[in-house]
Amino acid sequence: MTLTRIKHVLFALAICSSIAACSSGPKVRADGDPSADMASYKTFAFFDHRATDKTNYSTMITSRLKDATRRELTKRGCTEDANAPQLLVNFSTNVETRTEVHSSPSTGFYGYRSGVYGSWGSYPQDVYTTHYQQGTLVIDVVDAQKKQLVWQGLAEAHLTKKDIENPSATIDSVIAKIFEKYPVPAPQPSEK
Repeated sequence: MTLTRIKHVLFALAICSSIAACSSGPKVRADGDPSADMASYKTFAFFDHRATDKTNYSTMITSRLKDATRRELTKRGCTEDANAPQLLVNFSTNVETRTEVHSSPSTGFYGYRSGVYGSWGSYPQDVYTTHYQQGTLVIDVVDAQKKQLVWQGLAEAHLTKKDIENPSATIDSVIAKIFEKYPVPAPQPSEK
């Protein structure tokens, strides 16, 4: 795996729990098969060949994704069973470089009117361009017997330097947010 590819995987998986310019966190969506009784599934395993592994070995990012997902499914009453899983889990990631262009009225020559009064309509616009990384993480949960997707969770967000430098915490946070949308809730501490 090339260094560039490793960086791309890190970018894609380091989906932030707090977006740089706002604290709302990643956008999380989920969809599921309405006919699937998710509470009836008690065992899970991971696909042998995950979409996040482009090589013949498991990456550190995939290991982190598996650990975080394992914790979330275990909280919901599922047990990992590689021999007879009812559910199979896969991950996919994507990272895109995006550009946003914003404009605002110019404040005039040297900004001398800034804060006093606005500029005339004939003044040019100040244009600001921002480049950023948009990361997406998708978790697919498949009925192992039917070989059919029964639930999918997705998170996407701007990636920050902090997210990229601390992938374990970022992945744990994002996986937890995705599983908040899972049809079987984790019991609250007082419910034990």
